[in-house]
Amino acid sequence: METFSYQRAADPEAAIAALAGDPRAAFIAGGTELVNWMKEGIQSPRSLIDINDLPLAEIAAGEDGLRLGALARMSDVAAHPAVRRGWPAVAEALELAASPQLRNMASMGGNLLQRTRCLYFRAETALPCNKRTPGSGCAALHGEHRAGAIFGWSEACVATHPSDVAVPLVALDARLRLRGPRGERVLAIAELWRLPGEQPERDTTLDHGELIVAIEVPASPAARRSRYLKVRERSSYEFALVSAAAALDLDGGEGAGGGRIRDARLALGGVAAKPWRQPEVEARLRGAPLSLEGLRAAVAEGFGEARSLPGNGFKIELARRAAVRALAMAGGLA
Repeated sequence: METFSYQRAADPEAAIAALAGDPRAAFIAGGTELVNWMKEGIQSPRSLIDINDLPLAEIAAGEDGLRLGALARMSDVAAHPAVRRGWPAVAEALELAASPQLRNMASMGGNLLQRTRCLYFRAETALPCNKRTPGSGCAALHGEHRAGAIFGWSEACVATHPSDVAVPLVALDARLRLRGPRGERVLAIAELWRLPGEQPERDTTLDHGELIVAIEVPASPAARRSRYLKVRERSSYEFALVSAAAALDLDGGEGAGGGRIRDARLALGGVAAKPWRQPEVEARLRGAPLSLEGLRAAVAEGFGEARSLPGNGFKIELARRAAVRALAMAGGLA
């Protein structure tokens, strides 16, 4: 780990100005990711801007939706009664992430900005990885890629995004409020992450100096029936092989099963460099009767673009089954 300077920012404007003025500066909040990057040699900031004193930790729910300050801790959001009632998939995803100790420290904004858990990106010894060393190649492409992407990957990178809570946030059309050197803007959360293309080292669409201020999640009947399913190698402290966030609005009310589907939302995790929304599935489900057979038929529509590598073909079927199961949970069929 290289030496660096450290300062605590008193307000958002000061934090943004300090970061924007130094291309090798970085924000630090919970530090559960950044400190690991620094230890592993992935990132070597010259200056750390501590933003923990900024007033960005609110958790506020109203008729219009949920507002989460970027510095709200994961454990606080997961335990909040309003989140559990109105956006249960968000609470479930947070509870299935990391460990209690990490959830107590990690911020919501920081969780969204996690980087991949690809073995080659995180290796103690530098190995070919275009995310870590642009132009060095992708060792996972012809190496260990069991956990690799099945959507949106390129020859330059097959890594997946690791965040759990990002998946229901994408499914529920969350927005980000950003503040940077050029002012404020609102960004659909699905537009935060980049697919690898030929520049996999660029994970997000944020400009240098931009700060996530808040996450806003609309309220809806579908959000109240949302669920999150995580499939992993072991039962705790493990990243998803695949995950699914589903939300349904039924004309049959709150009872289990029956009726027709007025609205449907579905996103997958662990399958791409970003949470992967399934608009084809959603379109087929809207107006359809709720049944397991109908869910299976609709989910099949969402996998036309799926491409596996030699070692991760099983993920296509696993993701299909996870999607059906999450939708069944949301509809009261499971």
